[in-house]
Amino acid sequence: MLRYTVQRLFWMVPVLFGVGTITFLLMHAVPGGPWDEKKNLPPHVVANLNHRYDLDEPLWAQYGKFLGSAVRGDLGISYTNQDRDVVEVIRQGLPATMILAGLAFLIAVGAGIPLGVMAAARKHSAIDFASIALATVFASVPGFILGILLVMPFSVAWHLLPSGGWGSPSHVVLPALALSLLPMTFIARITRSSVLEVVEQDYVRTALAKGMTPSVVRFRHVLRNALVPIVTIIGAEAGALLTGTFIIETVFSVPGIGRLLVQGIMQRDYGLITGMVLFYAVVITVVNLITDLLYAAVDPRIRYS
Repeated sequence: MLRYTVQRLFWMVPVLFGVGTITFLLMHAVPGGPWDEKKNLPPHVVANLNHRYDLDEPLWAQYGKFLGSAVRGDLGISYTNQDRDVVEVIRQGLPATMILAGLAFLIAVGAGIPLGVMAAARKHSAIDFASIALATVFASVPGFILGILLVMPFSVAWHLLPSGGWGSPSHVVLPALALSLLPMTFIARITRSSVLEVVEQDYVRTALAKGMTPSVVRFRHVLRNALVPIVTIIGAEAGALLTGTFIIETVFSVPGIGRLLVQGIMQRDYGLITGMVLFYAVVITVVNLITDLLYAAVDPRIRYS
């Protein structure tokens, strides 16, 4: 397994190279520049700014400097954050995103798996149909709409929770809940399907015939053998939660890296955009590796050479 892990980490290098190159070329292929929002800037000021940030050099020269800096771990500077290092900007916004995504992950997994097990245990019941309906609704409603739907009752009508901002535990509740609803329904649906598939196996009928209670069989035998598809969706949702917070962070004014990315895109902050995309690529790659390693932990039949 150690050899497999080292090989996967090695393959991160070409992946990050490809992601960085494509991001760099796409940003410079789009018409316009970082100073287009500042319409009142005189031409000579724009020229000075382009020279200061090497944006007046040929594209191949800019790309060479970008690669050289990235190899050293230097992702450049952010034009829109007072020329601060991109790594420093990410480090400042990362804690808020980690807290938000972490709580949303706990809610999604902690509620999704039990809901899926209950839906499978009561097939074609009200709980089963409700889980299907909720999965369909939450998959169809955009994240910012979910955020607004939660703000209206809890913040506007009942004044129970703040509608935005950051700084206290109460500020995390609504954005974490809005972020967790969609992955929770996905996890519940995959859990239901996987459990129903395992329930039909002969060893489950044997355990029930021996007098074991359905709840013990359900959690000790059925759920354990149904974990591989569940781990797959949990790993996918973990990566999605860490990299997909930008809408919720913008709606609830959370000072996380997702909101910084939105601001960078709106203001054509090349350094910040490239750094954030590379960071997201690292997160997704590492999460996928951890997910693959968990397969061997939950299923002894899986071995990595």
